[in-house]
Amino acid sequence: MAKVRQPIQQNHVWVDVTLHNSSLPPLAIKNPDCLGLLHQLDGTKDDWVQHYCILKDGCLYFYASIRSPQALGGLYLQGYTMSEQVLIAEQLVIELKPPSEEFKTFYLCAENETENKRWITALQISIKKWVPLHQAIQDFMNRPLEETRM
Repeated sequence: MAKVRQPIQQNHVWVDVTLHNSSLPPLAIKNPDCLGLLHQLDGTKDDWVQHYCILKDGCLYFYASIRSPQALGGLYLQGYTMSEQVLIAEQLVIELKPPSEEFKTFYLCAENETENKRWITALQISIKKWVPLHQAIQDFMNRPLEETRM
């Protein structure tokens, strides 16, 4: 009877991996897709905050510095779209737009144009990792009912 009242919670393996990675210092994350300094626009203050960032398997981890014991937070890139935008003083920034308006849009920029391009390429590749799975689920859901029966 207790099992009926308590819902069973199942975590996806990537949630466990992400939680584990966010508890590590930045240099302990093995084989990152990209790493380095990024500035994030703090929308509440209209100010740029510098973070040391690690991109790994479709998740962007934010650290206060390279010596931080653990991440301040992380951003799952599943469903996000990325574009380049010109904001202030002709500066090129990276816009990460969420799949739904209930989530926050992120604005990031690197120290210089070369670093920005490096991050843009890495983020595009990381986001594309999620597209095939997302597209496969969408394609399955859009198939006629007769094709989905076993």
